[in-house]
Amino acid sequence: MNKKVPMRQCVGCKEMKSKKELLRIIKTAENEILLDVTGKKNGRGAYLCPNVECLAQAVKSKGLERSLKTAMPREVIENLEKEIDTVAER
Repeated sequence: MNKKVPMRQCVGCKEMKSKKELLRIIKTAENEILLDVTGKKNGRGAYLCPNVECLAQAVKSKGLERSLKTAMPREVIENLEKEIDTVAER
C-alpha cells in the first residue's frame, strides 16, 4: 500500500503541492509570526511556496492575514522575506 501524500495549498499562488515542498508560517499563542522549518511547531499555520513571489502575492491578496487570522505588520513581512531567501538558497 502506498502512503497518501499530505497536500497543502500555497496561500500565494493557490497551487496544491505536497506538504514537503512548502514552507509553513505559524502564528504562536503569543501572536508571534514565525517560519516553521520543522513543520511541527504548535500554532495556526499557513503554507507558502519557498519563493518571495508567492509571499508577495499572499500579502497582496491578504491570503496570509486570512489564514493566520491576524494583521501582518511590515517588519514581520520583511523578516519572512529574508528567512525565505535563506531557505531558498539551500
